Amino acid sequence: MYRFLSVGLAVLLSACVPTTELPGPEQTPRTTGPMPSPAVQRQFVQVVNRIEPIAEQLCRETTRGVNCDIQIVVDTRPDLPPNAFQTLDESGRPIVGFTLALIADARNADELAFVMGHETAHHIAGHIPRQEQSAMAGAMMGAVLASMSGADEAGIAQARDAGAVLAVRNYSKDFELEADALGTQIAWAAGYDPVRGAQFFNRLPDPGDRFLGSHPPNAQRIALVQKTVARLEAGQ
Repeated sequence: MYRFLSVGLAVLLSACVPTTELPGPEQTPRTTGPMPSPAVQRQFVQVVNRIEPIAEQLCRETTRGVNCDIQIVVDTRPDLPPNAFQTLDESGRPIVGFTLALIADARNADELAFVMGHETAHHIAGHIPRQEQSAMAGAMMGAVLASMSGADEAGIAQARDAGAVLAVRNYSKDFELEADALGTQIAWAAGYDPVRGAQFFNRLPDPGDRFLGSHPPNAQRIALVQKTVARLEAGQ
């Protein structure tokens, strides 16, 4: 089970939510790290209070039949590496989660706002259901091809699983770039500097441009944020 802090309540309260994470950056094991200072905790809550209503309003304006009541939570386990994710709870309510390490490692409110905008954008863009659809289509295709080639039941199952993974990987980079662009708009509308916020990419291992990698190169993501901000500044 996961222990979460609900920002809408009090710092370090616990709740349990089932999670299905979008593919995130590869993380290395981390021992227990420092807790975010009281000042950093207050900064995080301030960012939540500005980003959440902007994201929910954009969700309501651009989607139909989607739950736009976004809940932002913190996984309070101190041994987790810096990470943020978007998921849905059992009722379909969107959850955006942060680990304590990510909050502590953020260098300014702009970084927190950009990451928060990015994760809420995953929900607004419908990336979880789109991933599920891609996985189902890939699994079906893999099973059909394996069956046509004469594979046995075990071989068909293996091909089905491989097809699902490949299908999700095929779209994951596009999803990340979509979330970067939309997250930039959210952070900008909330009064933050997304270009400054996106500088946290410079502290992440660069995934490069691997075939079927889950994330685009860091330089590509920063360039997209800069281009999006330029359009916003031009009123486009």
